[in-house]
Amino acid sequence: MTRYTIITVLLVLASFVVQQFVPAFTGWHHSRLLIVQLVFLCAAVTVNQPTMLLLAFLCGSLWDAQYTLGPHGGDPEIYSQPVEALRFGYSILLFGGMGFLMQGIQPLFRQGKWYFSALLSGIAVFLYLAGEYGIITIVRGNLVLTHATLRQMVWTSVLTMLLSPLVFWLLSAIARRCHHSIFPEANLKRRRPSF
Repeated sequence: MTRYTIITVLLVLASFVVQQFVPAFTGWHHSRLLIVQLVFLCAAVTVNQPTMLLLAFLCGSLWDAQYTLGPHGGDPEIYSQPVEALRFGYSILLFGGMGFLMQGIQPLFRQGKWYFSALLSGIAVFLYLAGEYGIITIVRGNLVLTHATLRQMVWTSVLTMLLSPLVFWLLSAIARRCHHSIFPEANLKRRRPSF
């Protein structure tokens, strides 16, 4: 379990590097693949609650350090207007909320039904984007949700969700190497003799 947790933390850190090289898809309403959020969500359902909270703190801290700490409130591609009032730490709460959502479906995942978690990862990414957009618009003082913004959030969620089977496959391969089972209840059913 400890080796699997360490490798999962390293995988989350590697996702921050990969995220830097993923471009926006201009043909699909400027949607993006959110690799960091996807790796976090897939890992959150495979670990226990304290480890998930550690991953949420790590992801949220690094995400905020990357996008909100800067000379004008963050990356100008992400935040087109300077946001001086946006505080460090809001992403930790958003990642924690997504993690608890995934932890809620963990009993199904432990039975080997990973496809429910894959579907929920798309929903969680959409809720994350909606929460982040809501926080930013409240700080700016004008809540305006356009069709273009909504389409961008939906397409980003769908594209990110489509990669979740690949991340689940990678996590199961890591778990096998570490002699750790992420599907313990499914393995018990296979071992029980049928009468």
